[in-house]
Formats: sequence, structure tokens, C-alpha cells
Amino acid sequence: MAKIKIGINGFGRIGRLVARVALQRDDIELVAVNDPFINTDYMTYMFKYDSTHGQWKHHEVKVKDANTLLFGDKPVAVFGHRC
Repeated sequence: MAKIKIGINGFGRIGRLVARVALQRDDIELVAVNDPFINTDYMTYMFKYDSTHGQWKHHEVKVKDANTLLFGDKPVAVFGHRC
């Protein structure tokens, strides 16, 4: 069965929670995140150290460049487009 590819619009509390669930499932692939108000460094920090859901301990999260986050070895495109 093919993976369901998803993109998240907004990386606030709910967007980060959706990303956490998607990254722990084998049938869902997170391919993009759009948030015009948050840069990749802050996205990484908020994802790793969530005050509600705790610290992310499944695999490493880091910034590849200004437009890409790495969750383990999986790149996720980052956009900053306003709707």
C-alpha cells in the first residue's frame, strides 16, 4: 500500500502534534510544512521541546537549510507562504 503524503499548514500546537503522529506511523509521509511566521531554527526547537507533549525522543530533528528540516534522514520541505 502506498503511503499517504501530507503537508501541514501551520506549525503551531496542532501542526506539531500532527507532525509527531505522522512521523511515528509507517503509512503516512510528512512531505511539507508551511508557516510564514516561524523560521526553521525555531520550528526545530519547538518540535523537540514541546511544553505540552514533552521532548521528542524518536529520532534526531535538525535544520538542513532555510527550506528543509531533517527528521532522522527524512527531508521535509518548509515554506513560508501566507494564504
